[in-house]
Amino acid sequence: MSENSAAPGTPPATAPGPQPEPIRFFGTTWVEHDGGYGLRRAGVAVGSLAAAVAACFVLRFAYEGLEIADVGGIVGMLVIAMFSICSAIAFRKTWEGFGARPGDPSREDALRGLKSIGFIGSLLAYFVRSLTEAPGEKLRRTEYERARAQFEKRRSTRTGNPAARKASGRKRPKRG
Repeated sequence: MSENSAAPGTPPATAPGPQPEPIRFFGTTWVEHDGGYGLRRAGVAVGSLAAAVAACFVLRFAYEGLEIADVGGIVGMLVIAMFSICSAIAFRKTWEGFGARPGDPSREDALRGLKSIGFIGSLLAYFVRSLTEAPGEKLRRTEYERARAQFEKRRSTRTGNPAARKASGRKRPKRG
């Protein structure tokens, strides 16, 4: 009989305690920076920048369509202002999302439409953040390390945990 009695294709047993939260495009490679982490970060940076540039070209064609339709200068200015303001807000909210969990989920739901209009700002936030780390890595690393520390503290200070007891060789007196 082999030493590895697990069936082929069975995922390995996970370590006890809290598990890291996966990040989009990175999974859990951000924990140890393994599994192609550097290539993934470069891919996210290049991909988000390319998508932002492509989106700018699409918006340019849309603006030229407005010029061809001769809708007037005020409409063109409103479109430019709308996309600029929405992109700035989307950048800021996406950037804040990398550092802290949203405090009010209903407010985030209300801003979803605004963030989808300003999607170029979100793409640029992904690009800038991926130059230094996986987007959201710092937040998740802080939460994961805090959870691991709490787990280790609970596990080591528990009196009834047989794994934390030291074998001293002496027996306890029986209660009678």
